[in-house]
Amino acid sequence: MMVGAAAIAALALLSIAYGSTLIPLTDVVAALGRAIGFSGHDVAGPVGKIVVDLRLPRTILAICVGAGLGVVGALLQTVTRNDLADPFLFGLSSGAAAGAVSVITVSGDSFGIWTLPVAAFTGGILAAGVVLLLVARVRGQGPERLILAGLAVSFMFTALTNYLVFAGDQRAAHSVLFWTMGGLGLARWDNIWLGALGAGTILAYALWNHRRLDAFLAGENAAESLGVPVARMRRTTFLVAAFSTAILVSVAGVIGFVGLMIPHLSRPLAGPLHLRLVASCAVFGAVLLLASDLLARTLLPPQELPIGIITSSVGAFFVVTMLIRNRL
Repeated sequence: MMVGAAAIAALALLSIAYGSTLIPLTDVVAALGRAIGFSGHDVAGPVGKIVVDLRLPRTILAICVGAGLGVVGALLQTVTRNDLADPFLFGLSSGAAAGAVSVITVSGDSFGIWTLPVAAFTGGILAAGVVLLLVARVRGQGPERLILAGLAVSFMFTALTNYLVFAGDQRAAHSVLFWTMGGLGLARWDNIWLGALGAGTILAYALWNHRRLDAFLAGENAAESLGVPVARMRRTTFLVAAFSTAILVSVAGVIGFVGLMIPHLSRPLAGPLHLRLVASCAVFGAVLLLASDLLARTLLPPQELPIGIITSSVGAFFVVTMLIRNRL
């Protein structure tokens, strides 16, 4: 945890310093000091505004989104007993993407700057509702039915997204491509509270219910004998994960593999019990997304790569490594 916290601090400073314009670390520290009220030398030109108004909100949003997606992945893997579970598997990200793309290609900015986040959040919640409705209509409500329903909904919303891209305004194709691959370019001081809300919700839920989640590790029958209402706990966890994912995707786009990788990286360090595991997933999820965003902004300057390209590349290498080691 100490190493992770130190990595977050170092990557946050680097994330603020590096970009299309390189800012010396001394100027970054001075600008941050003046922003929080400490005295320091004035930073020349627009550097202070770049640091405080552009890059600092982006860095904070990266920390929130990374931490939130890491914890969401850990909880979904626990309640479904599936090591490959993440928001993509259950259609949550696909639903949010469909909502955002419908706005970009069809309806336009009906609610101003809040149109895209509202549409993405609505799509994510709609996808979660459809999954739960499908599960409720079949006999038994085990984790395998939740996974199958999630896959079906994911494919359905992916098809809808592709249709909207093809049938909608072709001039918006670049915006759609960038958004569906994820990015933190929408970060502003007036919307980073959404990232904090999404991460805070799932983190608070996980810490409050960490003992009930620990019971899932012994199997459903053992959890029931310990007084844990397994089916209701699974549904509640899925709904909270859907709520948090929809909020995070609404401000950062679809960022894959974070929820899949981080729990596997954290368990060898923190153990399987959820009190430490959840905290570890939050820390290392933030580290992963900060590092990915830094690479996305520096690999092809002055262009900015979608952050999903970085996380998907790392995720593919991670899955292949895990398969070779026979851990999946």
